[in-house]
Amino acid sequence: MNRYEVNTGEWETQNIRKAKRIDQMSTAMKLLQSKCGAVADGHFGRNTAKAICQHYDLSAKRGAHILGQASHESGGFKRTKESLYYSTPERIQAVWPSRFKTVDDARPYAKNPEALAAKVYVRKSLGNMTEQDAIDFIGRGFIQLTGRTNYRSFASDMRLPDIMENPSLVETEYAFESALWFFRKNNLMALADQGVDDDTIKTISRKINGGYHGLAHRQEETKKIYDWLTG
Repeated sequence: MNRYEVNTGEWETQNIRKAKRIDQMSTAMKLLQSKCGAVADGHFGRNTAKAICQHYDLSAKRGAHILGQASHESGGFKRTKESLYYSTPERIQAVWPSRFKTVDDARPYAKNPEALAAKVYVRKSLGNMTEQDAIDFIGRGFIQLTGRTNYRSFASDMRLPDIMENPSLVETEYAFESALWFFRKNNLMALADQGVDDDTIKTISRKINGGYHGLAHRQEETKKIYDWLTG
């Protein structure tokens, strides 16, 4: 096989993944809009934000925080399943510096999402005891629910036992419900009630992300959506 054929094959694979992500986004947002009585066009904007808050009985503050964080975590509601396909070891090392001390440490995991999932997500704290757990319970939904423990707790609290047999339901049918559950489970609603200021958004961001990755964008999205909801 010549070099052109290899590059063409990789290009096709990347475009198939992109098409699947677009379909997931469209399906998840349209399903949510249908539940809330909004126009099911797959586009998130002011009217959809208001419809979501009305349907789920969320105040402007709570709605802004949940939707702002969800928007960041899902890339503007365009990603409902975490992708562990990284084409370069440099990017892997940058995302997980504590797991990969050097670029060479990350090299075997480039373009190898299954191996990467096993490396970073087989952790007792997530309830993932096997490599298959790490693959099955990868980040999904608008807030990237991750790990067997979180999936099991979500399924139990929401009385949705099918999720453990079919985790992909979190990508579509329950993309927003998983974010709402996460806020309630981790006592973030009380924090949201404190206000839509930089410090509060920072505190909530740390609870979700474990740090402050993308903080400026989280703050921007949360404040924008709050303006939509109160304007």
